[in-house]
Amino acid sequence: MNDIFATLEPKELWRNFERLNAVPRPSKKEEKVIEFIQNFGNTVSLETKVDSAGNVLIKKPASKGMENRIPIILQSHLDMVHQKNADTVFDFDADGIKMFIDADWVRAEGTTLGADNGIGVASILAILASDSISHPPLEALFTIDEETGMTGALSLKPGFLNGKILLNLDTEEDNELTIGCAGGIDITATGYYDSVPFMAGSAFTIKLKGLAGGHSGVDIHKGKANANKLMNRTLTEISKQIHLGISFIDGGSLRNAIPRESVAGIIVESNNENKLKQILSGIGDDFKTEYHFTDPNLALTIESADPPKSLLPEKFQSELLNVLYACPNGIYRLSPEITGLVQSSNNVARVLVRDGTYSVQCLTRSSVDSEKKDLSNAITAVFDLLNATVTYGGNYPGWEPKPGAPIVKLMREIYLELFDEEPHVNAVHAGLECGIIGTNYPELQMISFGPNIYGAHSPDEKVQVSSVQKFWTYLLETLKRIPEQV
Repeated sequence: MNDIFATLEPKELWRNFERLNAVPRPSKKEEKVIEFIQNFGNTVSLETKVDSAGNVLIKKPASKGMENRIPIILQSHLDMVHQKNADTVFDFDADGIKMFIDADWVRAEGTTLGADNGIGVASILAILASDSISHPPLEALFTIDEETGMTGALSLKPGFLNGKILLNLDTEEDNELTIGCAGGIDITATGYYDSVPFMAGSAFTIKLKGLAGGHSGVDIHKGKANANKLMNRTLTEISKQIHLGISFIDGGSLRNAIPRESVAGIIVESNNENKLKQILSGIGDDFKTEYHFTDPNLALTIESADPPKSLLPEKFQSELLNVLYACPNGIYRLSPEITGLVQSSNNVARVLVRDGTYSVQCLTRSSVDSEKKDLSNAITAVFDLLNATVTYGGNYPGWEPKPGAPIVKLMREIYLELFDEEPHVNAVHAGLECGIIGTNYPELQMISFGPNIYGAHSPDEKVQVSSVQKFWTYLLETLKRIPEQV
């Protein structure tokens, strides 16, 4: 264990987090981390099994004297979002996360940290390995692919779990008890165009970078800049003032991350070079004014480039820019019942236009299934104007809040006793696996909580050390206070 991390409490939790972060674990490529968890279960001599999807279940008998308590499921997901800064050299398929301590925070060097949901996983492993923590009968459920489709949770079969209360350790504010969440669906628009040859003009590369990014669910209400929308706005504004040719557009990366960077290749007539730079300077100033609070490091730059081999045809280029301009992004509707809660939203996550093909990827979320369908129809209607092929995937349900559940009342009481303040009991505009798990286990009581994790799904991700300690105290007290079965 790194000497720096050896100073952090609770030691076993941080030790497991460091070991976990040494294992590559991208969504849909969890083979190594599944093996890691299996080996862990075997090492501590606990019953361990893996289902057909790759979800791992480890069972631990109750502590002495707690055999008659209600059996508990501790649940976290194994995969992590892989995002890095453009200038960071890192291979997520091979390298372990490089972590460091920054005052009361743990961060990573130019990449996502994996605290989402690695702290939850590490906490569960610490409990499984302990011979001194009091707890009811436990099932530790480690699911796969939560970040890009929740296919692990969707693949769970009835009868795989026997617990009666599920504690999901995937909330990112330590004063929140999450009891509901949004559902989501992946929308992808694709198509082809006939490239035209490059004729004459000056070639440039426009880069938009330094945006804050963040989680496309829980951060969508914060008004952060979307690199794909701003790049499209930039190209549209240029085309209104001078003749513009576009060779490619490449922006964003993952559906569940607000896009932080975008790059585009363009040409303009040689006598319009100075005009182009004036236009970009004005647009850049507008962006800095509009996003000075949320994205203070936003930068719009231009540099000379080699002449491209081909360009988008003018008619298609105009239609594409119009369609991307019209595509909904951000908040679609706020909840009329819960103040401040986003009910429906869309994230224009990835735009790739190059060499005769184009693809636009969105993640649409809503806690109301009919509204999720309505927003999906609106996005489809926009791309129909481009004659795009629109496909749907990764559709998962929301999680209906049950504020009167006994586990919610118990954990509220414990929080109030421990920390002398009321917790925020609410729903969240993000995808949690609880809604999916509940479809096969409708009688299961569920609640989600966790430590302070900021900047999830971006290289700014960090987890607060003191908050992890608070969360750990809360988790152990909750396990100790689970009531007996009736």
